[in-house]
Amino acid sequence: MSERKAVCVIGWPAGHSRSPLIHNYWIAQHGIDAEYRKEPVAPEQFAEFITHLRAHGYVGCNVTVPHKRVALELSQPDDRAKGVGAANTLWLDGDKLRSTNTDVEGFLANLDAATPGWDRGVDSAMVLGAGGGARAVVYGLLQRDVQRVYVVNRTLERAEALRKAFGARVVPANWNEMTGLLGGAGLLVNTTSLGMVGQPPLEINLRCQASMVVADLVYAPLETNLLAAARERGLRTADGLGMLLHQAVRGFTLWFGVKPEVTPELRALVEADLAASAPAKPVAKAAAARPSPKVTMAPRGGDRKNPRNK
Repeated sequence: MSERKAVCVIGWPAGHSRSPLIHNYWIAQHGIDAEYRKEPVAPEQFAEFITHLRAHGYVGCNVTVPHKRVALELSQPDDRAKGVGAANTLWLDGDKLRSTNTDVEGFLANLDAATPGWDRGVDSAMVLGAGGGARAVVYGLLQRDVQRVYVVNRTLERAEALRKAFGARVVPANWNEMTGLLGGAGLLVNTTSLGMVGQPPLEINLRCQASMVVADLVYAPLETNLLAAARERGLRTADGLGMLLHQAVRGFTLWFGVKPEVTPELRALVEADLAASAPAKPVAKAAAARPSPKVTMAPRGGDRKNPRNK
Protein backbone atom coordinates (compact mmCIF):
# COMPACT_ATOMS: atom_id res chain seq x y z
CA MET A 1 0.00 0.00 0.00
CA SER A 2 1.48 3.34 -1.02
CA GLU A 3 2.04 6.08 1.54
CA ARG A 4 -0.47 8.91 1.59
CA LYS A 5 0.82 11.97 -0.25
CA ALA A 6 0.68 15.46 1.18
CA VAL A 7 1.11 18.79 -0.61
CA CYS A 8 0.77 22.31 0.74
CA VAL A 9 0.72 26.01 -0.05
CA ILE A 10 3.39 28.02 1.74
CA GLY A 11 2.85 31.71 2.35
CA TRP A 12 3.04 34.42 4.99
CA PRO A 13 0.18 34.65 5.60
CA ALA A 14 -1.41 31.58 4.00
CA GLY A 15 -4.94 31.78 5.38
CA HIS A 16 -6.38 33.59 2.36
CA SER A 17 -5.35 30.89 -0.15
CA ARG A 18 -8.05 29.05 -2.10
CA SER A 19 -5.55 26.43 -3.29
CA PRO A 20 -6.60 23.81 -0.69
CA LEU A 21 -10.22 24.13 -1.82
CA ILE A 22 -9.23 23.64 -5.47
CA HIS A 23 -6.77 20.78 -5.02
CA ASN A 24 -8.75 18.86 -2.40
CA TYR A 25 -11.76 19.01 -4.78
CA TRP A 26 -9.65 17.35 -7.48
CA ILE A 27 -8.16 14.86 -5.00
CA ALA A 28 -11.66 13.72 -4.01
CA GLN A 29 -12.85 13.72 -7.63
CA HIS A 30 -10.03 11.39 -8.72
CA GLY A 31 -10.08 9.20 -5.60
CA ILE A 32 -6.45 9.93 -4.71
CA ASP A 33 -5.16 9.16 -1.21
CA ALA A 34 -3.70 12.59 -0.55
CA GLU A 35 -4.23 15.89 1.22
CA TYR A 36 -3.47 19.52 0.39
CA ARG A 37 -2.81 21.81 3.38
CA LYS A 38 -1.88 25.39 4.27
CA GLU A 39 1.51 26.12 5.82
CA PRO A 40 2.04 29.66 7.12
CA VAL A 41 5.83 30.03 7.12
CA ALA A 42 7.62 33.26 8.05
CA PRO A 43 10.37 34.52 5.68
CA GLU A 44 13.15 33.75 8.18
CA GLN A 45 11.97 30.11 8.40
CA PHE A 46 11.28 29.56 4.70
CA ALA A 47 14.72 28.33 3.61
CA GLU A 48 14.78 25.62 6.28
CA PHE A 49 11.23 24.51 5.50
CA ILE A 50 11.63 24.33 1.73
CA THR A 51 15.02 22.60 1.75
CA HIS A 52 13.62 19.94 4.11
CA LEU A 53 10.27 19.57 2.37
CA ARG A 54 10.26 15.76 2.53
CA ALA A 55 11.12 15.79 6.23
CA HIS A 56 8.09 18.01 6.79
CA GLY A 57 5.98 15.32 5.11
CA TYR A 58 5.46 16.83 1.65
CA VAL A 59 6.11 15.69 -1.93
CA GLY A 60 5.59 19.17 -3.34
CA CYS A 61 4.11 22.57 -2.69
CA ASN A 62 2.81 25.83 -4.02
CA VAL A 63 4.53 29.03 -2.95
CA THR A 64 2.86 32.39 -2.64
CA VAL A 65 3.87 35.84 -1.37
CA PRO A 66 6.43 36.68 -0.17
CA HIS A 67 8.42 33.54 -1.00
CA LYS A 68 8.36 33.17 -4.81
CA ARG A 69 11.77 34.67 -5.58
CA VAL A 70 13.53 32.82 -2.76
CA ALA A 71 11.89 29.56 -3.88
CA LEU A 72 13.48 30.09 -7.29
CA GLU A 73 16.93 30.45 -5.72
CA LEU A 74 16.57 27.40 -3.47
CA SER A 75 15.36 24.99 -6.17
CA GLN A 76 16.25 23.83 -9.67
CA PRO A 77 13.94 25.97 -11.83
CA ASP A 78 12.85 25.26 -15.38
CA ASP A 79 13.19 27.83 -18.17
CA ARG A 80 9.76 29.30 -17.49
CA ALA A 81 10.48 29.99 -13.82
CA LYS A 82 13.86 31.46 -14.75
CA GLY A 83 12.25 33.66 -17.39
CA VAL A 84 9.59 35.00 -15.04
CA GLY A 85 12.06 35.32 -12.18
CA ALA A 86 9.85 33.53 -9.65
CA ALA A 87 8.73 30.00 -8.79
CA ASN A 88 5.26 29.14 -7.49
CA THR A 89 5.14 25.35 -7.91
CA LEU A 90 7.75 22.92 -6.54
CA TRP A 91 8.04 19.14 -6.55
CA LEU A 92 10.52 16.50 -5.44
CA ASP A 93 12.18 14.55 -8.24
CA GLY A 94 14.22 11.96 -6.36
CA ASP A 95 16.59 14.05 -4.26
CA LYS A 96 16.17 17.15 -6.41
CA LEU A 97 13.76 19.97 -5.62
CA ARG A 98 12.48 21.27 -8.95
CA SER A 99 10.33 24.30 -9.65
CA THR A 100 8.29 26.04 -12.31
CA ASN A 101 5.95 28.99 -12.67
CA THR A 102 2.38 28.07 -13.57
CA ASP A 103 1.07 31.66 -13.65
CA VAL A 104 2.08 31.88 -17.31
CA GLU A 105 0.01 28.91 -18.46
CA GLY A 106 -2.78 29.85 -16.04
CA PHE A 107 -3.05 33.28 -17.63
CA LEU A 108 -2.94 31.95 -21.19
CA ALA A 109 -5.28 29.00 -20.58
CA ASN A 110 -7.83 31.29 -18.94
CA LEU A 111 -7.73 33.71 -21.88
CA ASP A 112 -8.09 30.82 -24.33
CA ALA A 113 -11.09 29.44 -22.42
CA ALA A 114 -12.87 32.73 -21.69
CA THR A 115 -12.11 34.56 -24.94
CA PRO A 116 -11.28 32.02 -27.67
CA GLY A 117 -9.16 33.40 -30.49
CA TRP A 118 -8.10 36.45 -28.47
CA ASP A 119 -4.58 36.31 -29.93
CA ARG A 120 -5.70 36.31 -33.56
CA GLY A 121 -4.37 39.49 -35.11
CA VAL A 122 -3.30 41.03 -31.79
CA ASP A 123 -0.14 43.01 -32.49
CA SER A 124 -0.03 45.04 -29.29
CA ALA A 125 -1.17 44.62 -25.69
CA MET A 126 -1.17 46.81 -22.61
CA VAL A 127 -0.18 45.49 -19.19
CA LEU A 128 -0.90 47.60 -16.11
CA GLY A 129 1.66 47.09 -13.36
CA ALA A 130 5.22 45.83 -13.29
CA GLY A 131 5.32 43.33 -10.43
CA GLY A 132 5.48 39.54 -10.35
CA GLY A 133 2.09 39.07 -12.01
CA ALA A 134 3.10 41.42 -14.82
CA ARG A 135 6.28 39.44 -15.45
CA ALA A 136 4.28 36.23 -15.93
CA VAL A 137 1.78 37.98 -18.21
CA VAL A 138 4.48 39.61 -20.35
CA TYR A 139 6.34 36.29 -20.66
CA GLY A 140 3.12 34.60 -21.84
CA LEU A 141 2.24 37.34 -24.32
CA LEU A 142 5.69 37.19 -25.90
CA GLN A 143 5.31 33.42 -26.20
CA ARG A 144 2.12 34.04 -28.18
CA ASP A 145 4.03 36.35 -30.53
CA VAL A 146 2.44 39.63 -29.46
CA GLN A 147 4.81 42.06 -31.13
CA ARG A 148 4.54 45.00 -28.73
CA VAL A 149 3.67 44.91 -25.03
CA TYR A 150 3.22 48.26 -23.31
CA VAL A 151 4.00 48.00 -19.61
CA VAL A 152 2.32 50.91 -17.86
CA ASN A 153 3.41 51.68 -14.32
CA ARG A 154 3.39 54.70 -12.02
CA THR A 155 7.11 54.11 -11.38
CA LEU A 156 8.68 54.03 -14.83
CA GLU A 157 11.90 52.41 -13.60
CA ARG A 158 10.02 49.24 -12.68
CA ALA A 159 8.50 49.07 -16.16
CA GLU A 160 11.95 49.60 -17.67
CA ALA A 161 13.20 46.61 -15.67
CA LEU A 162 10.79 44.40 -17.63
CA ARG A 163 12.18 45.73 -20.89
CA LYS A 164 15.67 44.78 -19.72
CA ALA A 165 14.43 41.33 -18.78
CA PHE A 166 12.37 40.56 -21.89
CA GLY A 167 13.77 42.72 -24.68
CA ALA A 168 12.75 45.45 -27.11
CA ARG A 169 9.22 44.18 -27.71
CA VAL A 170 8.39 45.45 -24.20
CA VAL A 171 7.73 49.20 -24.18
CA PRO A 172 7.71 50.97 -20.77
CA ALA A 173 5.16 53.75 -20.37
CA ASN A 174 4.02 56.20 -17.72
CA TRP A 175 0.55 56.03 -16.22
CA ASN A 176 -0.50 59.26 -17.95
CA GLU A 177 0.29 57.75 -21.37
CA MET A 178 -2.33 55.04 -20.90
CA THR A 179 -5.27 56.59 -22.75
CA GLY A 180 -3.28 57.48 -25.84
CA LEU A 181 -1.78 54.00 -26.14
CA LEU A 182 -4.95 52.07 -25.38
CA GLY A 183 -6.63 52.89 -28.69
CA GLY A 184 -4.39 50.55 -30.66
CA ALA A 185 -4.20 47.70 -28.13
CA GLY A 186 -5.92 44.38 -28.76
CA LEU A 187 -5.64 43.30 -25.12
CA LEU A 188 -5.64 45.09 -21.77
CA VAL A 189 -4.46 43.26 -18.65
CA ASN A 190 -4.61 44.61 -15.11
CA THR A 191 -1.94 43.01 -12.90
CA THR A 192 -2.09 45.64 -10.15
CA SER A 193 -4.03 45.36 -6.88
CA LEU A 194 -6.26 48.28 -7.91
CA GLY A 195 -9.89 47.16 -7.79
CA MET A 196 -9.18 44.44 -5.21
CA VAL A 197 -11.25 44.32 -2.02
CA GLY A 198 -9.81 46.92 0.36
CA GLN A 199 -7.88 48.71 -2.41
CA PRO A 200 -8.73 51.82 -4.46
CA PRO A 201 -10.59 51.16 -7.72
CA LEU A 202 -8.76 51.23 -11.02
CA GLU A 203 -9.52 54.43 -12.90
CA ILE A 204 -9.04 54.12 -16.63
CA ASN A 205 -10.63 55.60 -19.73
CA LEU A 206 -11.74 52.69 -21.91
CA ARG A 207 -11.21 54.49 -25.19
CA CYS A 208 -10.44 51.44 -27.27
CA GLN A 209 -11.36 49.42 -30.31
CA ALA A 210 -14.50 47.29 -30.04
CA SER A 211 -12.50 44.06 -30.45
CA MET A 212 -10.23 44.64 -27.47
CA VAL A 213 -10.18 41.94 -24.76
CA VAL A 214 -9.93 42.95 -21.09
CA ALA A 215 -8.39 40.69 -18.44
CA ASP A 216 -8.07 41.36 -14.72
CA LEU A 217 -5.89 39.24 -12.42
CA VAL A 218 -7.90 40.37 -9.39
CA TYR A 219 -10.46 37.75 -8.28
CA ALA A 220 -11.84 39.35 -5.11
CA PRO A 221 -14.24 40.85 -6.02
CA LEU A 222 -15.04 38.46 -8.82
CA GLU A 223 -16.27 41.28 -11.03
CA THR A 224 -14.03 44.31 -10.65
CA ASN A 225 -15.11 47.75 -11.75
CA LEU A 226 -12.81 47.35 -14.77
CA LEU A 227 -14.51 44.14 -15.89
CA ALA A 228 -17.98 45.55 -15.24
CA ALA A 229 -17.23 48.60 -17.38
CA ALA A 230 -15.71 46.47 -20.16
CA ARG A 231 -18.76 44.19 -20.24
CA GLU A 232 -21.10 47.17 -20.30
CA ARG A 233 -19.21 48.36 -23.36
CA GLY A 234 -19.60 44.95 -25.01
CA LEU A 235 -15.94 43.93 -24.70
CA ARG A 236 -14.91 40.33 -24.10
CA THR A 237 -13.38 39.69 -20.67
CA ALA A 238 -11.40 37.17 -18.62
CA ASP A 239 -11.49 37.35 -14.82
CA GLY A 240 -8.89 36.54 -12.18
CA LEU A 241 -10.68 33.48 -10.82
CA GLY A 242 -10.27 31.71 -14.14
CA MET A 243 -6.53 32.28 -14.01
CA LEU A 244 -6.39 31.01 -10.41
CA LEU A 245 -8.12 27.78 -11.41
CA HIS A 246 -6.12 27.18 -14.57
CA GLN A 247 -2.73 27.86 -12.95
CA ALA A 248 -3.45 25.03 -10.48
CA VAL A 249 -3.70 22.35 -13.17
CA ARG A 250 0.00 21.75 -13.81
CA GLY A 251 0.98 21.48 -10.16
CA PHE A 252 -1.66 18.82 -9.56
CA THR A 253 -0.42 16.94 -12.62
CA LEU A 254 3.19 17.05 -11.42
CA TRP A 255 2.37 15.82 -7.92
CA PHE A 256 -0.26 13.17 -8.66
CA GLY A 257 0.23 12.16 -12.31
CA VAL A 258 -3.35 13.09 -13.26
CA LYS A 259 -4.37 16.14 -15.30
CA PRO A 260 -7.50 17.64 -13.74
CA GLU A 261 -10.12 19.75 -15.48
CA VAL A 262 -11.40 23.21 -14.66
CA THR A 263 -15.14 22.59 -14.59
CA PRO A 264 -18.19 24.79 -13.95
CA GLU A 265 -18.73 22.83 -10.72
CA LEU A 266 -15.26 23.71 -9.41
CA ARG A 267 -15.69 27.32 -10.37
CA ALA A 268 -19.06 27.45 -8.58
CA LEU A 269 -17.46 25.97 -5.45
CA VAL A 270 -14.76 28.64 -5.33
CA GLU A 271 -17.24 31.39 -6.23
CA ALA A 272 -19.38 30.36 -3.26
CA ASP A 273 -16.36 30.45 -0.96
CA LEU A 274 -15.42 33.91 -2.21
CA ALA A 275 -18.98 35.14 -1.68
CA ALA A 276 -19.09 33.73 1.85
CA SER A 277 -15.88 35.51 2.83
CA ALA A 278 -16.63 38.80 1.05
CA PRO A 279 -16.95 41.85 3.32
CA ALA A 280 -20.43 43.22 3.84
CA LYS A 281 -21.40 46.00 1.44
CA PRO A 282 -21.57 49.47 2.99
CA VAL A 283 -25.01 50.85 3.75
CA ALA A 284 -26.48 53.25 1.22
CA LYS A 285 -25.95 56.29 3.43
CA ALA A 286 -22.23 55.61 3.82
CA ALA A 287 -21.89 54.87 0.14
CA ALA A 288 -23.55 58.16 -0.74
CA ALA A 289 -21.26 60.04 1.60
CA ARG A 290 -18.13 58.61 0.01
CA PRO A 291 -18.84 57.59 -3.58
CA SER A 292 -16.26 55.29 -5.16
CA PRO A 293 -14.62 56.46 -8.37
CA LYS A 294 -15.55 54.44 -11.43
CA VAL A 295 -13.93 53.40 -14.64
CA THR A 296 -14.62 56.06 -17.25
CA MET A 297 -15.96 54.80 -20.55
CA ALA A 298 -15.35 57.12 -23.45
CA PRO A 299 -18.00 57.31 -26.16
CA ARG A 300 -17.04 55.24 -29.18
CA GLY A 301 -16.35 58.34 -31.18
CA GLY A 302 -13.69 59.60 -28.77
CA ASP A 303 -13.22 61.45 -25.50
CA ARG A 304 -12.01 64.84 -24.41
CA LYS A 305 -10.72 63.87 -20.96
CA ASN A 306 -7.60 62.16 -19.74
CA PRO A 307 -7.62 59.61 -16.85
CA ARG A 308 -6.44 60.82 -13.48
CA ASN A 309 -2.76 60.29 -12.84
CA LYS A 310 -1.26 60.35 -9.40
